[in-house]
Amino acid sequence: MTANLDASDEPGPESSLTFVGTATTVLRLGRFTVLTDPNFLHRGERAYLGYGLSSRRQTEPMAIPDDLTGLDAVVLSHLHGDHFDRRARAQLPRSVPIATTGPAERRLRKWGFTGATALDTWDSWTASRGDERLRVTAVPGRHGPRLLHRALPPVMGSILELERGGRVQLRIYLTGDTLCGNYLRPIHERYPDIDAMVIHLGGTRIAGVLVTLDAEQGADVVELIRPALTVPVHYDDYGVFRSPLSHFQYTMGTRRLDASLRVVLRGQTIPLAPGSG
Repeated sequence: MTANLDASDEPGPESSLTFVGTATTVLRLGRFTVLTDPNFLHRGERAYLGYGLSSRRQTEPMAIPDDLTGLDAVVLSHLHGDHFDRRARAQLPRSVPIATTGPAERRLRKWGFTGATALDTWDSWTASRGDERLRVTAVPGRHGPRLLHRALPPVMGSILELERGGRVQLRIYLTGDTLCGNYLRPIHERYPDIDAMVIHLGGTRIAGVLVTLDAEQGADVVELIRPALTVPVHYDDYGVFRSPLSHFQYTMGTRRLDASLRVVLRGQTIPLAPGSG
C-alpha cells in the first residue's frame, strides 16, 4: 500500500530518534515523522496485558499525544497495553496510517482507526513526499517460546527505510517484543546493513517463562543483526520488566559489542545517519 503525502521537492531534514519511554519513539526520517508503539500512560497507571494480567507504570512518558503533530505513520508491533494504551486510543487521530499485524489491524478498525493497515511478514507499506519515500516492511518476531507464543498477540518486527531519489539513505530495524531464534536470521540475510536497531528488552516473564529479550538474548540479537547503532528501549518502565538496562550494558561489554551501543534517555534526541555507530 502506498500513500502520496505531498509533492514537495525541497531537501528533507536530517533524521533523528527521540525516546519517549517504553518502546515509544518519534522517528524523524527525512520529511517523515513516525511514532512507534504509542504508550502514554503516566506513572502509577496500569497497562493491561490480557488474561487478567496488568502492570503498573513506574516512569513518566516524555510526550503526550497532543504534543505530536504532523504524524505520517504509526508503527505498532503488537496490541498490548504497554504498546498501544487507552490514552493513545482516545487521542491519536483516527485517520493516521498505522502499520501493524492482522489481529491488531482488525481491533483498531473496530475502534475507528480507519488508517490501520495489516502487514504479513515481508509485506510493505510505503509513503512518498517529493523524491523521498518511506517504506515499512514487516519482519519476523515471536513473543515467547514455541507454543506459548500462540497465547500472546502476534508480533512483528519492522524495517523502516528512507529512500531519496530511488536509493536507500537510512535503514532502521525495530525488533518488536520478540525472543531471539533462527526465525530472525532471514532479517540479516535480507538486510545485512542495518544503520540502527531499536531493541525491545525487559526480560519479561510469564509464569517464569521468558517472553521478551533479556540481556543475554538481546546481545544474541545484536550479534546476529550486526547493526551500526544499537538503541535499547522497553527495559524499566513497568514492573514486569525484570532485566535491567545495566545487565544489557554489561553483557554487551563482555562480548565486545558495546561499540555500537547508544543509551538514549527519555526525552533525549539523537541523530540518525547512514552507518553511524
